[in-house]
Amino acid sequence: MAKQFDGYVIEVDSLHVNGHLTLGENIADLGGLKIAHAALEKALAGKPRPPRIDGYTPEQRFFLSWANVWRQSDRPEDARLRITTDSHSPARWRVDGPLSNLAEFRQAWGCKAGDEMVRADSLRAEIW
Repeated sequence: MAKQFDGYVIEVDSLHVNGHLTLGENIADLGGLKIAHAALEKALAGKPRPPRIDGYTPEQRFFLSWANVWRQSDRPEDARLRITTDSHSPARWRVDGPLSNLAEFRQAWGCKAGDEMVRADSLRAEIW
């Protein structure tokens, strides 16, 4: 995961995320998403399939909710400071990073190998 996040860049001055600085939080995000998604599937199991809402399945809404949590816009000065000092990855990468590792995300959205949000099997971080 450190190498994965090292490759992410913020638009301000093309600064890279420090994957080692943010590793603990990145692992927590991925692990938390896996556990929360498993809880969703357990809650849905054995019950009639809930209807789509606004065209989205429960699984898609789960992932949209995660993305919505991290919607934000940073001032360039703040982004420059936080990329070097904050143990949390920038919001965009807190979404795209862990989701690109999850088979559950790919399945929910019908992503295929080679799609932007699909990491190759050989590069995918796996927890539990």
